[in-house]
Amino acid sequence: MLLTQNLRILAGLFLCSAPLLAEESLPLFNGTDLTGWKGLTEFWSVQDGAITGQTTNEHKVLENTFLIYEAEEFADFELTLKYKITDFNGTSEAFGNSGIQYRSKVVKPEYFVVTGYQADFECGKTYSGILYEEKGRGILAKRGQKVVIRDGEDPKKPSIEVVGETGNTDEIQALIRPADWNDYKIVAKGGHLQHFINGVPTVDVTDETAVGAKTGLIALQLHSGPTGMTVQFKDIVIRKL
Repeated sequence: MLLTQNLRILAGLFLCSAPLLAEESLPLFNGTDLTGWKGLTEFWSVQDGAITGQTTNEHKVLENTFLIYEAEEFADFELTLKYKITDFNGTSEAFGNSGIQYRSKVVKPEYFVVTGYQADFECGKTYSGILYEEKGRGILAKRGQKVVIRDGEDPKKPSIEVVGETGNTDEIQALIRPADWNDYKIVAKGGHLQHFINGVPTVDVTDETAVGAKTGLIALQLHSGPTGMTVQFKDIVIRKL
């Protein structure tokens, strides 16, 4: 009996000390500096406890560039963060677009350009919450859609079938706070991809194609275009599934 009890104690100690491989929460941003992240330093910094990407007249973005979390790649996960985006007037009325890349890979390292799934958001009123594939198949699901993606004759032009709704796009937009902090959640498990803004589902996608990425990098986008845009991210936490 004593031997059995000792074995149970040892087993419990082993389990407690073993690294968590699933359901593990990992902060990706320490709130102070860009440890673990790489990007063009003229665009990215930490301001007021948030990762901040800015374009100015002196530092124009020539093409979409990204701040890349290089420490680890992720396959199945739940990612949560807060974001805020303002345009050159300090409002959300004109240009301003960004997004959160996941299951992505680097295609132009000298300018930190990636390709892969993107959870989009913007200053405008159309694209926040959609699923876009950067430098790939383009828009895969519009806001409010539940879709299934299947292989087409051209890998860059898949068959996209709308099979339902996650909600009304205008009602979802009405819940997004312009030029202020919003919550974004991305859930990726196998080919099932879901986006949520402020707790509301924006898209629900099943990607059955051969080219749909199953693992890759997390990255934050600074979009090319007119100068004077600012995008910020904080409270970035990923939980492996």
